[in-house]
Amino acid sequence: MLDYRDPISTKPAGSHAPTLPDQGAKAHPIASHPLRHQLNNEVHARPPTPLGSPERVSYLAIHSGEQGAADDHACLVRLCERYGITPPQAGVNHFSQDFGPFRLKWERHTEFVTYTFFVQGGTSEAPFGSPAIDVVALDWLSQLPDQTLVAAHVAVLPSEAPAPTGDEVSCHFSTDSVIGSLVSSGAATVFTDYRIHADGFSRILIYDHRLGRRQAGRLVQRLLEVEAYRMMALLALPVASHIAPDIAHCERNLADITASMTRSDGVEHERKLLDRLIQLATSIERMSAATGYRFRAARAYHNLVERRIAELREERIPGLQTIAEFMDRRFQPAMRTLISTAERLESLSQRTTRASDLLRTGIDITMAEQHRDLLRSMDQRARLQLLLNEAVEGLSVVVITYYALGLIGYGLKSLKPIDLGMDPDVVTGLAFPIVFALVWLNVRRLRKKLLH
Repeated sequence: MLDYRDPISTKPAGSHAPTLPDQGAKAHPIASHPLRHQLNNEVHARPPTPLGSPERVSYLAIHSGEQGAADDHACLVRLCERYGITPPQAGVNHFSQDFGPFRLKWERHTEFVTYTFFVQGGTSEAPFGSPAIDVVALDWLSQLPDQTLVAAHVAVLPSEAPAPTGDEVSCHFSTDSVIGSLVSSGAATVFTDYRIHADGFSRILIYDHRLGRRQAGRLVQRLLEVEAYRMMALLALPVASHIAPDIAHCERNLADITASMTRSDGVEHERKLLDRLIQLATSIERMSAATGYRFRAARAYHNLVERRIAELREERIPGLQTIAEFMDRRFQPAMRTLISTAERLESLSQRTTRASDLLRTGIDITMAEQHRDLLRSMDQRARLQLLLNEAVEGLSVVVITYYALGLIGYGLKSLKPIDLGMDPDVVTGLAFPIVFALVWLNVRRLRKKLLH
């Protein structure tokens, strides 16, 4: 998960920072939560490195990804071994140490790792002539992964008099588009151009009027974080450009399907539309899964950039753009493109879901109507069958009665020679209602038995 707050814990899980030294206070046997020290020390994570002026700073931000922590730590271990420094334990996300020729501040973020090298000294004539990274071992630098996203030189120079103008410092940037402002309530002046120069590094020039050492460290850290978070946010721009045509294609497909939904051509037509919607939803979800993290990360980094710029407390220098103005004109349009693309994708997903729900509802209603018609037809057939059964039942009673009376008649006629004094026809006629009643009662009893 992306750490939206900016830094992540400076200690590995379960580690505790040392408590403050005892100054006479009595200790009490209070059982602490296992995470108490880790959570408390979170607000002290990644402290700025105090620095004075003149000072030279070189900064590298390498995109190693969420799974690159082990490789980043191994790279730091090689640097420590190169200079005979005890390396930090695995899992630590912040490390500061004096290496002799330079001081190092190493930080592991969620997706990238940063190396900040500090060397004292510097001249106003050539503030970037001998950057801090020149004293770092070349054999170690050559082994760094080729994923460097930010490389910057910072020069901090003392300046009791008013800082030079933009025209006077433009020679240090090889361009006329210098950006500058007073920062930290006028305690320093910052110049930059946000361009990558021939040596592969961007440049930031700071004139220190009355900065304290920690204040100077915070200023340098904020300026470098603006660079890092800006570039991390812009990682999503190629992603947005890549999927924009696919989003437009899906939007056209959805519009075509929605228009077809207004035509009622039967359940089979609606099922074909539903199949198209399912395929469309699958494509949209695939894009969302592939880009969701990157877009959310871009928004988080964007918020951090805005926060760091606000913390600079800039004041305008006549004739120059401030950092905030430059970002508003150059960085914000790219972020608006990213946000717009993410919102288009989210809106497309929601509209596809609504269209699917509507289509399923239409299919359900059509199926319900068909079931209702089928039940109505079955009811009519059942009624006809009942009438037919009743007719057959009546006919059966007549037929059985007829044959039963015939059998009785045959029996009586066979007894005629005996002369019982009974007319067979009369007896048969008298037996008719009795036989008919018996047959009818037995047929009804049989029908009731079958129904139950």
